Amino acid sequence: MSSATRTLISPATLARPRGKAVYWSVFTAVVLLFALAFLFPVYWMVTGAMKSPDEIAQTPPTLIPEQWHLSGYTDAWDLMQLPEHLWNTVVQAAGAWAFQLVFCTAAAYALSKLRPAFGKVILGGILATLMVPAQALVVPKYLTVADLPLLHTSLLNDPLGIWLPAVANAFNLYLLKRFFDQLPRDVLEAAEIDGAGKLRTLWSVVLPMSRPVLGVVSIFALVAVWQDFLWPLMVFSDTDKQPISVALVQLSQNIQLTVLIAAMVIASIPMVALFLVFQRHIIAGISAGSTKG
Repeated sequence: MSSATRTLISPATLARPRGKAVYWSVFTAVVLLFALAFLFPVYWMVTGAMKSPDEIAQTPPTLIPEQWHLSGYTDAWDLMQLPEHLWNTVVQAAGAWAFQLVFCTAAAYALSKLRPAFGKVILGGILATLMVPAQALVVPKYLTVADLPLLHTSLLNDPLGIWLPAVANAFNLYLLKRFFDQLPRDVLEAAEIDGAGKLRTLWSVVLPMSRPVLGVVSIFALVAVWQDFLWPLMVFSDTDKQPISVALVQLSQNIQLTVLIAAMVIASIPMVALFLVFQRHIIAGISAGSTKG
């Protein structure tokens, strides 16, 4: 027995010329409204950096700059040392991404397919950390990084102070485990019959099938490090090693507002470009992780 899908507009009404015109008019208006709501703040920030200091502060504000000035972007690039701090951010984000991808994938595969003793207890303990506020973990993390147990060395002002804590990401680990749980069992059994070991199965079978979810985890890992402020501020007291999120605040003293806005525009370009390039992979990974395989 099949049930018809109920919609706001019936197929009969949509088939009529008047109904089709109303539908497409409403649809176009909604799309334009949402596009305006998302794109107008971007336009306001980009054009705000091109205004003069007096124009950016005047009331009521101008929608279009009276005179277009590109000096805000060039001054931000030079005065705020953006190339150096952007490179610091790239190094920290890339290292955190690589560490997360290796260790979270290995842990998720072990919990999903190797089924170790007390695996459910371990997974429960990992997921319990999601209920702990991130601010409550800052002090224990700082004490650990400042004096690494057993080695008794400090990771302050070192990218490892960002990379190692980033590995303990319960959400990404759970996301990977859920995806591995949905992989067809017969494919893994066929690899075992062909003589592939556990590590070989992971490398040659599981990882190629997991590209969508690995893409999602990669995006989450990179964005989390790129936009983080509090933890890099505590780890890096040396201003020459600070990422862009911290440097924008530390170097904003005695800087014109237009120059600061231009610096924020430049700092947001990599993440916007990353999303635009990999948006299909992000959507595919989310949908892959939400359906049964």
